[in-house]
Amino acid sequence: MNVPTKWAGLLTATLFFTAAAGSYRLCGQAQSHALQAKSAEQSRVVLAQTFPQLDGRNLKASLVEVTYAAGGSSTPHSHPCPVIVYVVEGALRAQVKGQPESTYHAGESFYEPPNGVHQVSANASQTAPVKFLAYFVCDHETPLSVPPPGSKRAGGKQP
Repeated sequence: MNVPTKWAGLLTATLFFTAAAGSYRLCGQAQSHALQAKSAEQSRVVLAQTFPQLDGRNLKASLVEVTYAAGGSSTPHSHPCPVIVYVVEGALRAQVKGQPESTYHAGESFYEPPNGVHQVSANASQTAPVKFLAYFVCDHETPLSVPPPGSKRAGGKQP
């Protein structure tokens, strides 16, 4: 290739830096892969959920660990805020009014919209406990769990 002298230096420098950048990027990728292999770190998106419109000026997140003993359950209740549940160990049976009952196992997650009535929240096992995390995102002061509307516990008539 016949390149004018004034461009030869620029072309040489460009080729050098392009090659160096490529080597650096490849070296960095190799180091990154080696570090990942060494640490055995894995990540996955367990659940991605769009929340209803919330007042961003007053957001509060609460993470609650719940354990039900073998055969244990809770009474019907409601959550005034959106909730994401992640089962840590065991199996959890859950049903929100108007939806089918489901069983979630360790490593699985689900979303509960605000004010849904939990008709079933129970350990699916009669022999082992279930442990799960409930992640609440609220935009107002409220208890995280309340009696369902119209229940005797809520001060109304039993449905």
